Amino acid sequence: MIDPGALAAQITKLTVESMKARNSERTGTLRLIKSALMNKAVERNASLTPAEEQQTLISMIKQRRDSIEQFTKGNRPELAAKEAAEIVIIEEFLPKALDEAGLAEFVTATLAELEASLGHKPGMKDMGQSMKAVQAKLQAAGMRADGRVVSELVKKGLAG
Repeated sequence: MIDPGALAAQITKLTVESMKARNSERTGTLRLIKSALMNKAVERNASLTPAEEQQTLISMIKQRRDSIEQFTKGNRPELAAKEAAEIVIIEEFLPKALDEAGLAEFVTATLAELEASLGHKPGMKDMGQSMKAVQAKLQAAGMRADGRVVSELVKKGLAG
């Protein structure tokens, strides 16, 4: 079992190291991560599980991707670059994301298992059930993937 406060302790240690190295961008991002985790723990009124910590970090990445899109539309490339740099630092604390080829294999295998359990080939009407099965297997395997990409691959698998 992973210690519930392990990620926060690791981030605190890395923040101190970053401060000593006078790396202000990394220090700022690490502080943002720690703050987000603490806010989520206070909101829940309990310490976070590793899955909840991971979900918080994924939410932070989504926020930054949205910001990059807005800054790019607003012709502010320097701010978009800052957000992209923060994403790189946040991703250090998440399991590696599967590449599209690996994810496609994973989705195909999961849909085959679902077909065996249903007794028929799942179709588009089984999209919700298929997505739940794929997401559950990804989480159980300790992997992560972008939800939009997973959705596209599941749709292809169900249609084809």
